[in-house]
Amino acid sequence: MEVPDEIAAVTFEEAMEQLETIVGRLEEGDVPLEEAIAIYKKGMELSKLCHDKLKNVEEQLTQILTADGHKETFSIAEEE
Repeated sequence: MEVPDEIAAVTFEEAMEQLETIVGRLEEGDVPLEEAIAIYKKGMELSKLCHDKLKNVEEQLTQILTADGHKETFSIAEEE
């Protein structure tokens, strides 16, 4: 699923606010079916955008620069 341009331009924080609004409207249950489908679809697009942005940040955070400027991947061992 590709994120439409108008959604892709939204910041993470704006997307989360819009998602909260969408969830609230859908939970109320008084949204006409066609509108509910449309806002559900927009919510899925916003959700994908947030996921992609978080994944991008996670990838950036797993890269460190060495003293000579080379990037190295690092990981922290998880406790079991």
